[in-house]
Amino acid sequence: MAKIQKQTMHELVSQEIQNFIEEKEMQEGDKLPSVEAMTHMFGVGRSSLREALRYLEAIEVITVVNGKGIYVRDVGTYRFAGKIKVENEKRFLLSILDVRRALEGKAVELAAKRITPAQIVELTECLDEYARLKESGKPTGQIDLAFHRGIMKAASNPILFSVLESISAMYEKFFNEPLGEQRLFDETYPYHHTMFEAIAAHNPELALAEFNKLMDCIESIIRTY
Repeated sequence: MAKIQKQTMHELVSQEIQNFIEEKEMQEGDKLPSVEAMTHMFGVGRSSLREALRYLEAIEVITVVNGKGIYVRDVGTYRFAGKIKVENEKRFLLSILDVRRALEGKAVELAAKRITPAQIVELTECLDEYARLKESGKPTGQIDLAFHRGIMKAASNPILFSVLESISAMYEKFFNEPLGEQRLFDETYPYHHTMFEAIAAHNPELALAEFNKLMDCIESIIRTY
């Protein structure tokens, strides 16, 4: 039986925007309504709308021109009733992966320097739960996400953490079976342990090296999907 996929608010809003483009038969270069107008049209807050716009811009459905407006980029390629084609999802994930490398890479280094004994215990318990779910054949996406968030918190940098939170819906794409591919979790699983061991040993260089192996593994899977 196929799993029911839970959609985030920005995905729902982005789908409504795409439906609007199609219903109005808009063409490349046509200007969309303003942010304020669309919040009223779709009955959503500005933050949800802006996140949907960032999402659509990342997959090249629209172009946002500061001070001028929001424009349709390419309707011919992207008429897919809200479902992103595989090639576009791959490109989107690879773009966000670059951001993950920058944000999490720094967080991993800081966590290796600043992690507390209590946080080591929390992450150990998180990995134990990860192992239990994996061995029982249950989904591991959310515990994987919890592990990475735990590292971000262990970095003890609220600004870095808030930047991650600002793109959380995009970031979390990696933890909801991206491309419908459980393999991404299975093949990166060992690096979670080696990275954590280096963090717990307060070895930032080794922790970052293991993190980069994890990121390289994810990138390889996405590119060869």
